[in-house]
Amino acid sequence: MIHYIYMTLSEELQWRGFVNQTTFADISDVDTPRTFYWGVDPSADSMHIGQLAMAMMIRAFMAHGHTAILLVGGATGMVGDPGGKDKERDLKSIDEIEHNKAGIMNQYRMLFAEMPFTMVDNYDWFRDMNYLKFLRDIGKRVSLTQMLDREFIKSRIGEAGGGISYAEFSYALIQGYDFLHLFREHDATLQIAGSDQWGNSVAGVEMIRKIDGGEAHVWTAPLILDKTTGKKFGKSEGNAVWIDPTKTSVYKFYQFWLNVDDVGVADYLKIYTLITPHEYDLLMEEFRSNPSSRAAQKYLAYEVTKLVHGVDRADNARNITSTLFGDTPFTQLLEEELTMLALEIPTTTAGNVLDALVMSGLVGSNGEARRLVESDAISVNGEKVTTPDTTLPVPSLLKKGKNNFLLVK
Repeated sequence: MIHYIYMTLSEELQWRGFVNQTTFADISDVDTPRTFYWGVDPSADSMHIGQLAMAMMIRAFMAHGHTAILLVGGATGMVGDPGGKDKERDLKSIDEIEHNKAGIMNQYRMLFAEMPFTMVDNYDWFRDMNYLKFLRDIGKRVSLTQMLDREFIKSRIGEAGGGISYAEFSYALIQGYDFLHLFREHDATLQIAGSDQWGNSVAGVEMIRKIDGGEAHVWTAPLILDKTTGKKFGKSEGNAVWIDPTKTSVYKFYQFWLNVDDVGVADYLKIYTLITPHEYDLLMEEFRSNPSSRAAQKYLAYEVTKLVHGVDRADNARNITSTLFGDTPFTQLLEEELTMLALEIPTTTAGNVLDALVMSGLVGSNGEARRLVESDAISVNGEKVTTPDTTLPVPSLLKKGKNNFLLVK
């Protein structure tokens, strides 16, 4: 991986939009390399693009010389983070948590493949934790008043709140102890998190100060919002785009980025790609001079797909898109691209145009199929069809209008 270190870390974080709250007295203090950790709870077996934004920030820290510890929350995942929730989470089974942990760990290895890091599971140090010892050593040092003062706790225990269990209320203690443990065992002095984790993260800073007399810090980034809906990118919002290709296909992943609006694309380029300021300025100049070219979206879609799924699959998704909506002839698609395409659009084995249109459900009747052919609304491999009984070559791409496709196998 080539990462262009063209400015200090604090300057890059500001330029990319990765600054929210921090315990550092001066933002430039983050420029001094140190050991940090970032964690993901196994609430699903894949990260989504909200967490991918955090991963991109982690890459910047690593590229600037910071030492990374990547944590999977085997213990915290058994409790569930109450932050941002108005009711209790459903507990996951041990088997589901183990399955999800494996998925997150594999994605750590994939996203940071060319970079050094240490991977840990907080279940390893909580597994044999003595409850009374935890209360004496940790619980006795934590202010209940401070915990009750957090806004989402207030909202859950207020008159209109849905209540909160002791388990979820204790989540901040568990995450705080993670920081204390990593401070002791790995000399971690920085936790990196999303803005919704500020309270949990500061709990760890306080534990390190009160119990060990040490100094530690927190750096949070804003949650990434869908500029169209105003909602954050995440599974709880019902708009999750997953990193796992079995949950969001490579083609759909590419299409998501290709179809982001003009308002959001400028920010997403900085967040989700390794583009430099100079490259960014050139691209945005081209984009603004001719928005219909969607140069910014095309760059974004290819670069993010390449980062997550590799060059070959990014090329496949781009080639398929160009065939469906651009000028690339269907006959140039590779075998693996035909396989990918078959998962995204309807397929048929019908021998002629009329049968293909009717059997696939693209039209409701033979008469409608004939009318479409007569009005030049049907093409096969880019050529207009003149008669409904035209034989279909195998494979071929039948197109109805601008956005309805049928793959002939």
